[in-house]
Amino acid sequence: MAAANPWDPASAPNAAGQLLDRLVASGIVTEEMLNISKKRAPCFVNFSRQQQISDIQAEIYQKSLEIELLELEKDTADLVQPSYLAEKCHILQSMNSHLEAVLKEKRSLRQRLLKPMCQENLPLEAIYHRSMVHLVELAVTFIERLETHLETIRNVPHLDASLKKMNKALANMDVLVAKTEELAENILTWREQQKEISLYIPKILAEENYLHKYNTSLSSCS
Repeated sequence: MAAANPWDPASAPNAAGQLLDRLVASGIVTEEMLNISKKRAPCFVNFSRQQQISDIQAEIYQKSLEIELLELEKDTADLVQPSYLAEKCHILQSMNSHLEAVLKEKRSLRQRLLKPMCQENLPLEAIYHRSMVHLVELAVTFIERLETHLETIRNVPHLDASLKKMNKALANMDVLVAKTEELAENILTWREQQKEISLYIPKILAEENYLHKYNTSLSSCS
């Protein structure tokens, strides 16, 4: 708490206040002079603001630390909370039991792995039979298409060259299509011409026959 200003007449009366009252009453000191003396110097004002800024920065830093601690606590909740630890402990115990069982049956498992599995039936529950049949069908289909898939994978690095060849082949095909269309138009035109010629052939033959008979009659008359 700030101490009382001894130069303020409104504060509790003391020796300095009484002296100021006498000076004001005698006219040596005026109220304006006292008011001016109350104002803080700019350096003290800036110092106060700097102190407030420092306090705010310290508070912000403290809040940042608290937030980091909360985030760390959130991230490590599964490591420190008893429920998560109990669940993980149960999982580890199950894995440990399974590994112990595997180690106990290590010799028999090794013999089973070394023994060929052909012509043996694996135990499978009835509810999984339908799924197993579907799985076998998928496996057969995959094996049938395996070579095609492998060939496709092998051709992936050469895909750009294949696309260029395909584009070139398409361009050549367009040229051939244009030439084929032109040839088809020429054939149709030739057929029309042949039809016209076939129509004129009987007329030409008739005229030649008439001229031949005319020339024969003239030669007989002569």
